[in-house]
Amino acid sequence: MGTRSQRLLRSRYAAAVVAGLFLAAAFPKLGLAGLAWVAPGLMAAAALGQGLGDRFRLGYVAGLVYALLAYYWLLLIPYRWLGLPLAPALGWIGLAAYLALYPALWVCALFLFPLRPGTALSGSAEPGSRLEVPRSWLGRQAWCLYGAAAWVALEIGVSHLFTGMPWNLLGVSQYQLLPLIQVASVTGVYGVSFIVVWVSLALLSAALQVLRRPTTRSVWVGELIVPFLALAVLFNHGLRQLREEQPAAPRRVRLALVQPSIPQTLIWDSTQDRARFQELLRLSEQALTNDVDVLIWPEAAVPSLLRYHQETYDAVMDLARRHKVWMIIGADDAERRPDPRPGAEADFYNSSFLISPEGTLENRYRKRNLVIFGEYVPLTRWLPFLAWFTPVQGGFTPGDRPVPFRMPNLRVQTAVLICFEDIFPSLVREYVEPETDFLVNLTNNGWFGESAAQWQHAAAAVFRAVENRRPLIRSANNGLSCWVDERGRLRQVFRTASGSIYGPGWMEVELPVPEDIHQRPPTFYRQHGDLFAWACLVAVGLLLAAQTARAIRKRRRPSGLSGAPI
Repeated sequence: MGTRSQRLLRSRYAAAVVAGLFLAAAFPKLGLAGLAWVAPGLMAAAALGQGLGDRFRLGYVAGLVYALLAYYWLLLIPYRWLGLPLAPALGWIGLAAYLALYPALWVCALFLFPLRPGTALSGSAEPGSRLEVPRSWLGRQAWCLYGAAAWVALEIGVSHLFTGMPWNLLGVSQYQLLPLIQVASVTGVYGVSFIVVWVSLALLSAALQVLRRPTTRSVWVGELIVPFLALAVLFNHGLRQLREEQPAAPRRVRLALVQPSIPQTLIWDSTQDRARFQELLRLSEQALTNDVDVLIWPEAAVPSLLRYHQETYDAVMDLARRHKVWMIIGADDAERRPDPRPGAEADFYNSSFLISPEGTLENRYRKRNLVIFGEYVPLTRWLPFLAWFTPVQGGFTPGDRPVPFRMPNLRVQTAVLICFEDIFPSLVREYVEPETDFLVNLTNNGWFGESAAQWQHAAAAVFRAVENRRPLIRSANNGLSCWVDERGRLRQVFRTASGSIYGPGWMEVELPVPEDIHQRPPTFYRQHGDLFAWACLVAVGLLLAAQTARAIRKRRRPSGLSGAPI
């Protein structure tokens, strides 16, 4: 390889690194959302003219840079093995190495666009030339749409494979762009990802046309007119929805959210259980000085098994009775197995409980989607050494169904999600019934210190409110405690006196509740789920299958024959 070729290859890898940097910076804390509209096109530009192997490597470098930066907060997990932060580092590197596969596969798929040179869509090309970007305008428009669909196809894949990891889907970076994200009520967050990638590839196509025909004025306009027209239509539709007057809510429910800000090291230290529980009660007493209907504690707030620790149980029930308040709290639960065996006498659950103003336990929900290596360790029966790298002792058992929490005297119904369950679009829609007034997420991001994880988590949750047109209450251990209305607006965020989202305290929310359930018809997304994303996956799969079949036929064709029918 010559010196010039080496310099050119290095510049391509530099572009891939910049694309990864842009992608990471588009998400909170930096939240430079505009960079998300550039990163996919820059990734594609770096791979132009390269072979399949180089394209994969370039995409992988971009993905790896992004994932290592965006998920840096995994290094803050306060767990040490042999005195070293080995487990967090291995988890960080392993997750980044896995997630980087998706941008790499996207770059490869992008240039497998199944059009042959000389067709109506691709335009004319010299015999034997490598097809990069179609020469015809129509072909380039189809290529941009195909690239956007391929991105969404991979996002629906990462959301479901190996229990799923739909954290920081590309569309989430636009959570503050309220007019655009209203499309999520139809397509889910995947529709926002689609439009961002579509525009990004159109910008690349426009740049290539300018380079190809630098003397032709406004040559770039034709490349952008279709995606920008679609963007304008979506913005107009979103603005109309945001301006649409909501039916007047005849009543409001007053909620108090307690944020205890317990360091994760104390949660693991049983000698601190009593002290931290007393602090939780003290904050709750302060929150209940006003007339509150519902008191909410976050995940892992109660330091013991609620139903099996009498002193804790009595204190919680007494608090509810004295203040005549409903309570939704996060606590572990256990149930004896019908066939106990040594070391496995009971199943343990990460749970939430509904407690009545009379001090009775009305209902409970058990978390269904558990965090791998955080709440359970896979394959320990065959690979027991894996348990050395995690603080999990025994692990949790997943719940089997959503559970509505009904508060009859308030005429209110809610559904609870625990921890990162609110980042799963398809899971959350299962929790929304016609009678559901709002959603509640109880979470503990104290694992990750005062990092970007809290903001990234909350940004994802915004889309669950839009997709299902239900307000979402987030009660967090150390942030981000807030409430999001059904249009995705962050209406209220808890902050300490110093302006931090991470400290201890409480906040009060007045949540409007409509009287008539017909005032909130189900969204298309609520009725049909990820139809748009699965359609993208099927369309891309069929196109790639057709391309593969064509390549196989070409290889099998005898040399010297055109393949035309006789």
